[in-house]
Amino acid sequence: MSFWDVTFSLIKGLGTTGRLFFLTLLFALPLGLLICMASTTRFAPLRWLTKTVVWIVRGSPLMLQILIVYYGPGLLFGWPLLPRFTAALVTFALNYACYFSEIYRGGIQSIPRGQYEAGQVLGLTRTQVFFKITLLQLIKRIVPPMGNEFITLVKDTALARVIMVYEVIWIGESYIKKGMMWPLFYTAVFYLIANGVLTIVLNKFEKKLDYFRG
Repeated sequence: MSFWDVTFSLIKGLGTTGRLFFLTLLFALPLGLLICMASTTRFAPLRWLTKTVVWIVRGSPLMLQILIVYYGPGLLFGWPLLPRFTAALVTFALNYACYFSEIYRGGIQSIPRGQYEAGQVLGLTRTQVFFKITLLQLIKRIVPPMGNEFITLVKDTALARVIMVYEVIWIGESYIKKGMMWPLFYTAVFYLIANGVLTIVLNKFEKKLDYFRG
């Protein structure tokens, strides 16, 4: 099997990796904001429930969470298994939403309290203060930690192979049965390229927000 045959095969696996990455961000980014709002609400039961869920998700291995989401409903309730990709997506979205919620919370709490008070003096509601005064400053502050999580997510997608989602590393591993070890190591090139492009995009986006300093 030629180098190009292996390359094209890995590119197909990279397509699954890319779908998992982008769909995870699509669901996890807004879900993380909702979790952040719930974890800072004045309604104590909801706040403590949310914090407990975040603690469990952040404190347990992502691979274990994937197995629980995929096999758990069937073992506990006799429900049919979710499609493999769907189970991986649900797990990644919930896991990263919990991490994003903490980044959102840290960014919001880093905004000087006086800005909120000034907005309220002007007669703005808390929602208006958030969208008109603090949102762009918040984005500026959370881009670096969010960028780190994005890069980690690219690599974490490899864990989906534990339930046989045919992502790029699963494809690379499949060549071992054919007596070819190098395709597995070759997958590192795809991750390096993907993370390199992602780093360039994030750096450019961060530079566009340079007018919010301090």
